[in-house]
Amino acid sequence: MPCYAIDGVLPVVDPSAYVHPTAVLIGDVIVGAHCYIGPCACLRGDFGRIVIGPGANVQDNCVLHGFPDQATVVEENGHIGHGAVLHGCVVRRDALVGMNAVVMDEAEVGAQAIVAACAFVPAGMQVPPRTLVAGTPARPKRLLSDAEIAWKLEGTRTYQGLARRSRDTLREVQPLTALEADRPRLQGPALRTLIATKRA
Repeated sequence: MPCYAIDGVLPVVDPSAYVHPTAVLIGDVIVGAHCYIGPCACLRGDFGRIVIGPGANVQDNCVLHGFPDQATVVEENGHIGHGAVLHGCVVRRDALVGMNAVVMDEAEVGAQAIVAACAFVPAGMQVPPRTLVAGTPARPKRLLSDAEIAWKLEGTRTYQGLARRSRDTLREVQPLTALEADRPRLQGPALRTLIATKRA
C-alpha cells in the first residue's frame, strides 16, 4: 500500500486490518484491529491525526483530513460509506456516515447515529446518538429503531469479514479473455438493503 512518512511520523496499521493497495496513508494515521480501508481512500495525517478504531471501515474514495492539532476520529465499528469526506470531526462508535456525505470540522456524529447519503454536516454540529440526520445542511429527522441499528451493525460486521477475505484471498490478476462455462458466484453473507429489510 502507498504509505508515506512526513516529518518522521509513520502510519500505523494493525496486522489484522486490511488496507487496499490503492489507498494512501500519510503521516499520523492509526488504523486499528479488523479495520477495512477501501480502494482509493485517502487518509492524510499530514496536519492532524487520523484514528480509525477497531472494526471500523472507510470505503472506497473516502477522504479523511483535518487541521493541525485536530484529530479526525472514527470510533469502534464506525462505518464510512463510499466517497464520504471527514474533516477534523469525530464519528462515535457504531455510527454510519452515508455515501458522499461530508462531515466538517469539530462536528460529532453520536454513537449509533446515521448520516444519510449526500448529507452535509456543518462545522460544530452535534448529531445526537441513535438519530438519523439528512439534508444540506443536515437536520435531525427521527430516532432510529432497534432494527435499523441492528441492520447497520450487520453491515459493519460484513465489512469486518471483507477485511479478512481481502487479506486472505484478494490478489492482483490479469482478467480472463472469455467467460467460463461454469463461472462461480461469490458466496457472500445474507445481507439485504435497508429498504428490503423494512419490506420484510
